[in-house]
Amino acid sequence: MAEEEKNEGSGDELADDAAQSEQEASEAEEEAAEAEQEAAEPEDEAPDAEREAAEPAEEAAEPAEEAAEPAEEQEVAEPEAAEEPEAELGPKEKRKRERSRSSGPPGPPRSPAERATERAARRRTASERRRRYRAGRRHKRGEPGTGTPPALREPGPKKVRQGTVVSAGGDKTITVEIAVVRRHPTYEKVVRRTSKLHAHDEGNQAQQGDVVRVVESRPVSRTKRWRLLDILERAPR
Repeated sequence: MAEEEKNEGSGDELADDAAQSEQEASEAEEEAAEAEQEAAEPEDEAPDAEREAAEPAEEAAEPAEEAAEPAEEQEVAEPEAAEEPEAELGPKEKRKRERSRSSGPPGPPRSPAERATERAARRRTASERRRRYRAGRRHKRGEPGTGTPPALREPGPKKVRQGTVVSAGGDKTITVEIAVVRRHPTYEKVVRRTSKLHAHDEGNQAQQGDVVRVVESRPVSRTKRWRLLDILERAPR
């Protein structure tokens, strides 16, 4: 009987030990889960804290931007106001401004007729001053001089050409052909060239085929700048 009681007592103790170990294991699991939850909570709260810290900074930046915008508008508006040129004043406004700036005691009151009389007197005085100034300038300048005498024109020698009459059909006009024979400076070859000109023949003396000499003269017509000088050789009839 005693052994049975001991066995029963030992069995109850084992059951109590098993239940206590299970309870401790469940408590350890609960503590581990709570620790994990507590470790995860700061990570979730960090973004909230950062967000809460950023929101006041943004709210403080917004008034600063609003305050900066009027300053920029003011800076832009000031040059525009400075660039506006002053309105040009007319002659009357300029005189009024000069009178207002002038120092000294004011003059007595005057009627429009008195002002017109004073104005006419000032104009007469200015006109007389201008007249005296111009007269003095003319007196200083003196009488106009003769200047440099014109240079004497000495005509140079006139050109003379010799040629053959190729046409004498016109009235008081002959066509003379002039042959120029020259040696080429580079190729040493004799080069013959001919040119024609119109000459004035007052008496129609020259005939076709005559050898004549012509001299340059004043323009007689649109094409005649030469005049018949003499006939050197008559053509056979």
